[in-house]
Amino acid sequence: MTNFAGKHVLVAGGSRGIGRSIALGFAQAGANVSICARDPAALEATRAEIAALGVTAHAVSADLGVAGQVTGWVEQAAAVLGGVDVLVNNASGFGAKDTEEDWARGLNVDVMATVRASRAAAPFLKAARGSIINVSSISGYRPSLRTPAYAAVKALLVNYTSSQAAAFGPEGVRVNAVAPGSIEFPGGSWEERRSSAPDLYNRVLAAIPFGRLGTPEEIAEVVLFLASPAARWVTGQTIIVDGGQMLS
Repeated sequence: MTNFAGKHVLVAGGSRGIGRSIALGFAQAGANVSICARDPAALEATRAEIAALGVTAHAVSADLGVAGQVTGWVEQAAAVLGGVDVLVNNASGFGAKDTEEDWARGLNVDVMATVRASRAAAPFLKAARGSIINVSSISGYRPSLRTPAYAAVKALLVNYTSSQAAAFGPEGVRVNAVAPGSIEFPGGSWEERRSSAPDLYNRVLAAIPFGRLGTPEEIAEVVLFLASPAARWVTGQTIIVDGGQMLS
């Protein structure tokens, strides 16, 4: 059910963390993959990992807060790969605080990049009867004093996913989302907080029944399921993937 041989997958924010694991997961399942991100070094490293799996690997350095760079990446990726079967909107500006700058980052990258990439990919997705997966967060389900802007834009993505599903459904395109809990990986924010903010880290850790933070691969596996024929009757849903963190 997770055989994507011959399929064409685009992953926004695909150079590290969750996005990297999603891109590699699709490549391991046989898909040709295009990724974009801002950091050229991380982007090239992940592109090389994808190519080593024997599939077409395409990468573009882009600032997804800039409209033309979003659509340019999608159009170029579709031309190189030969279409679009799956679009994963994973990029985040990580605008956390209640400031003009953080609100702008979150709205431009988390929200408008999702809107713009989806619009640009729509003709290809409709032709392929493909799917979109948006990456939200459990932060979108509850108030946040620490990261109000981030929580709000992630809540917006949950709502927009259902609106997209209703709009694209008649065209045979499914739209779903995942809402990860706290995910730890080398170089990521939670690894950094383990030493810089141990009280916060340990408070979050104590809220997870399994006693550990999640891994990027655990999010990628759910994304692959949502894009696969096993989820062919699933659309408009946001799947929480948090090891029970929301239960506390």
